[in-house]
Amino acid sequence: MEYASPLPNYLARRYHSWKATEYAENKAWFHRLADEGQHPRAMVISCCDSRVHVTSIFGAETGEFFIHRNIANLVPPYAPDGDHHGTSAAVEYAVTALKVAHIVVLGHSSCGGVNGCIQMVSGNAPELEKPNSFVGRWMDILRPACEDTASISDPHERQQELEKRSVLVSMANLMSFPFVSEAVRDGRLSLHGLWTDIASGGLECYDPARAGFVQV
Repeated sequence: MEYASPLPNYLARRYHSWKATEYAENKAWFHRLADEGQHPRAMVISCCDSRVHVTSIFGAETGEFFIHRNIANLVPPYAPDGDHHGTSAAVEYAVTALKVAHIVVLGHSSCGGVNGCIQMVSGNAPELEKPNSFVGRWMDILRPACEDTASISDPHERQQELEKRSVLVSMANLMSFPFVSEAVRDGRLSLHGLWTDIASGGLECYDPARAGFVQV
């Protein structure tokens, strides 16, 4: 593979630092994880955004969360069409193999994917409308909700509203998976919708009784 390059020095240095400290201090735990396999209690579906650090937000240890990241923390509808479905595969594995007790969908402020959807629907991002745009076709999952927010005149308010709706769209789509809806009905699985504000460190959770997000 001639196109492969050596690991950048700064990453190599960070690895050696981790190996000499965190790993060395918890070697028995890592051996146990390797021998016994993973048994996470929760799956977290979050955005690829580098500013969203799930394990830091919840103070999670290695092996505690099964984490899947994609653009705008979206879950597509159930579509057993034989195509490639990375997010759907992750959900299936988490529920049917790992048997997680919780699925958390975590949205966030200043989401570039959500903003891209707004620009696309508004006609300001023709490159995302092209059939060969992976981002554009992925954001089509959110297009109906985006169109529903067109009456919100304030750009910041619309962005934030759509970020939270992306969480709700994903939760609704999760329930279209038969093995998810069955587990929820049986009480073996619960779904949770969260949104975090990067600047303030705030965390909000969707409360169905209030039909909105409330501060944790």
